Amino acid sequence: MLRSLTDRGHAVHAVGTALDALRRVAAETPDLVVLDLGLPDLDGSDALRMLRGITDVPIIIATARDDEQSVVKLLRAGADDYMVKPFTGAHLDARITTVLRRAGRASRTVQPAVHSVGGLRVDVGERSALLDGEPLALTRKEFDLLAYLAARPGRVVSRRELLEEVWRQPSVGEDQTIDVHLYWLRRKMGESAAKPRYLRTVRGVGFRLVAPD
Repeated sequence: MLRSLTDRGHAVHAVGTALDALRRVAAETPDLVVLDLGLPDLDGSDALRMLRGITDVPIIIATARDDEQSVVKLLRAGADDYMVKPFTGAHLDARITTVLRRAGRASRTVQPAVHSVGGLRVDVGERSALLDGEPLALTRKEFDLLAYLAARPGRVVSRRELLEEVWRQPSVGEDQTIDVHLYWLRRKMGESAAKPRYLRTVRGVGFRLVAPD
């Protein structure tokens, strides 16, 4: 895999343990991390959480686990994408290109702005969000999702638009990704789908962010 990615033009640095990965990422911020869950020193999910504690770079998980519970756990812990083994170097290269394009395009197109909706304040430039004056501890993708909706208060945003504009992924069949991030975003904002305050679901269409009644 190292040889395959290098042949495709990537500068690749491989390490064999989670601790080595943490040291390497802390010392030299990479553009992207491909994290194999089959590590000799730490559980891959724990390594993912530790990496998220020191870096915001995109992380693609390589895993043999393809059950829904495992996928949800990885997305919840901060993974940007995942691939189920076995896969080819060409497939991984395509995923890397897509994830980097999402991250790169987002950084170029999002203009510094502050969006206020009711007691919610989202500062895009500082990448911070306050709810009733209290900071929200959001992952990178949770913040991107909230910022996109906050910039369009009251407007219904479709799932397809969120995939294309927030995840930069126009493919179908990725609703689970949105639902997982929305679930945790709602929890951190002290609400739920059954008792929404800011984040409203428009059944069969999408979502909108509004000020509470």
